[in-house]
Amino acid sequence: MDISTWLAVKRDDNEIVGYLEPLDEAYDKVCPRSVLGHPVLVACDYMDGEELLLERGIGELANQWALHVVDPSEKVPLAIIEVSAHGIVVADALLTKALAPTERIIVPWPDVESRLTPYRGG
Repeated sequence: MDISTWLAVKRDDNEIVGYLEPLDEAYDKVCPRSVLGHPVLVACDYMDGEELLLERGIGELANQWALHVVDPSEKVPLAIIEVSAHGIVVADALLTKALAPTERIIVPWPDVESRLTPYRGG
């Protein structure tokens, strides 16, 4: 996927809260995407997409996540440690909270394949 045309949406403090993926050359229709690269809506106009992302913010990064795996019994709650162009770094949420050593997993950014999903317990 070509992400070179995505436009970063930033808060007043310059923190990126998401991206607008153009669906046409004039950017009249866009797909708002979260900081992780997940689609928030299928399509909307530019101004609505920007407003939606500013309202959503980055609070979802504090949630627990699950990594799509073949064996559901392997799912453990994950915490997002870092999001950058180099990848999304996640680790066991409970061990991270306890400041205990734990394996770090890197998911490619943007996560357009939605390998990370909200943790639903398990």
